[in-house]
Amino acid sequence: MTSATPISEVEQRHAYRALVRRKQWLLGLLVILLLGSVLLDLALGPASYSLDEVVQALLWPDSASAQARVVMWDIRLPVALMAVAVGAALSLAGAQMQTILNNPLASPFTLGISAAASFGAALGLAFGIKVLPVMVEYVVPLNAFVMAMLAAFLIHLLSRRHGVTAETMVLLGIALVFTFNALLALTQYFASEQAVAAVVFWTMGSLTKATWPKLAITCIAILVMLPIFVHRAWALTALRLGEDKAASFGIDVPRLRLQTLMMVSLLAALPVAFVGTIGFVGLVGPHIARMLIGEDQRFFLPASLLSGALLLSLSSIVSKTLIPGAIFPIGIVTSLIGVPFFISLILSKRRSW
Repeated sequence: MTSATPISEVEQRHAYRALVRRKQWLLGLLVILLLGSVLLDLALGPASYSLDEVVQALLWPDSASAQARVVMWDIRLPVALMAVAVGAALSLAGAQMQTILNNPLASPFTLGISAAASFGAALGLAFGIKVLPVMVEYVVPLNAFVMAMLAAFLIHLLSRRHGVTAETMVLLGIALVFTFNALLALTQYFASEQAVAAVVFWTMGSLTKATWPKLAITCIAILVMLPIFVHRAWALTALRLGEDKAASFGIDVPRLRLQTLMMVSLLAALPVAFVGTIGFVGLVGPHIARMLIGEDQRFFLPASLLSGALLLSLSSIVSKTLIPGAIFPIGIVTSLIGVPFFISLILSKRRSW
């Protein structure tokens, strides 16, 4: 019986470089697909334009027609870029939640952050209640943001109790989902018919009210958080090996988990506050990235960001084409995509038990 030939250090180095190049090519492919999706999103709508007209209006607006210039820059571009930013933020938040909790079902939607934001928005839409007495014109997104952060802070406080594990934190999040959904239903019960219609439309999720200031705030949040996550890439990758293994490397696991939870909650609360409840992007995006790239945070983070952005950009395209002449609520589209994926994850996780 012959023993296997040991792999030399040079061969191992070449294999590692080949693996890195493959991951870089995949990231490049995601970027190309995302750019193509954005251009297609800009081209489609009640008034359709060719890709040449879209590119001309974007790069040489003076030579484009006045109608195409206004449609692209004032109407469609903020919406298309908001889809990219919101998808990136939610997917990045979901990726880090799944990492720190070591649970494939963790996401802003399943941990109650989206449900809390919906309840906060409903208070403003139904009764005009302002959680913060500032910026009256932004009462709905401010209410949604404050309630989402309150839900995250509540999970943070409960997780500081002795003996609370990552699994317990996920269960706490699920309990918050039911709690805020019940409060939302109670709000709708006492609201007027017009207010109920406004609340229902908001909870469906919509990019149609995207503006340049909202887009800028969302992008700033991503640009602030992403370098912090990249700086902690090694610690987060080690955490995927298990809490004991990460602790043996000198990582303060409880501190890392709680700090990351608060940051991703902020990252998830902002887009939900601006565009409404958009479910499953934070769940599906990271899993697509994980299947393509693996667990190495150096590549997993940008892959999750790009996967979520591409998923919501494609969902924006689908929302325009489902009903000709109308824009379907994008939250319904992402739910239709995400629910089968969510069920498959539950079944696969159950088999692993």
